[in-house]
Amino acid sequence: MDWDNLRYFLELARAGTLVGAARRLAVDHTTVARRLQALEKQVGSALFAREAGGHRLTEAGRALLPQVEAMEAAFLAVENAAPGVRQGLHGLVRIGTTEGFGNLILAPQLARFALDHPGLVVDLLALPRLVHLSRREADIVISLERPARGAVLVVKLTDYVLQLYGARSYLDRHAPIHTADDLRGHTFISYVDDLLFSKELQILDELHRTAHFALRSTSILAQYEAARAGAGLAVLPAFVAAQDPALIPVLPVQARFQRTFWMSMPADNKHVARIQATWAFLREAVAAQQGLLLPEVVATARASPPPTRPSAKAVA
Repeated sequence: MDWDNLRYFLELARAGTLVGAARRLAVDHTTVARRLQALEKQVGSALFAREAGGHRLTEAGRALLPQVEAMEAAFLAVENAAPGVRQGLHGLVRIGTTEGFGNLILAPQLARFALDHPGLVVDLLALPRLVHLSRREADIVISLERPARGAVLVVKLTDYVLQLYGARSYLDRHAPIHTADDLRGHTFISYVDDLLFSKELQILDELHRTAHFALRSTSILAQYEAARAGAGLAVLPAFVAAQDPALIPVLPVQARFQRTFWMSMPADNKHVARIQATWAFLREAVAAQQGLLLPEVVATARASPPPTRPSAKAVA
């Protein structure tokens, strides 16, 4: 079997489009299409389903992918072992995670990781939806729910805290909030119920059943900006909101919640060097961020308007 054809198959599986694969391979997209046709003729089966948005692996393609990745890993191991060849990680690693965690916690760490490994390409899919390992959308997935089935490796990555927050401008317009009963009549910011991708995000219902929303969004960062603008109260991850002086924790003990991030990857990835290294790096990088993810409980609730503080730009 022609390794060049397999290499084109591998890049198309990673990029998802002929144009994307061609860009990685520095060839014309028609060359990628021709190589794929030759490979499919050789194996006697369609390896991709052609869709409007690109190419998606078929069942035959998903079965072939880990074998080709193993061939690539073996080739790179031989190449790196050759005299005079600089050791290092090569290839693509795609990481799927939630929007806020990916943007605020992982992105700065992964940028440093990429600088340390110039032969590696890191794709960070920081999305307000579930990224599926079963569809090979990513090599590593960080999710709010532990995968219940499939040939996957799973570890508990970290716990993290969420808190009910309100902007100073909002709280100054309303009576002090001392108990959950005082939340009656308040305006809230939350997720769009029918587009909620994890039951772990149904947090507000644990505290208060509200009928009045100022804004609902699939994006936690949009919710953060709306709360910061004084539109209402919102349950936000502490790693998003705790360092923003414009936001104040409401009911710091009663309205404090804890959730867990799980990290998983297909079991057949455990022997791929670049994925192993990224997996280990993520565990270490997240462990170093525990002060942001699990901050100490604020000792006192907001019983009266606090002293004015100078404004500061929110966490990016």
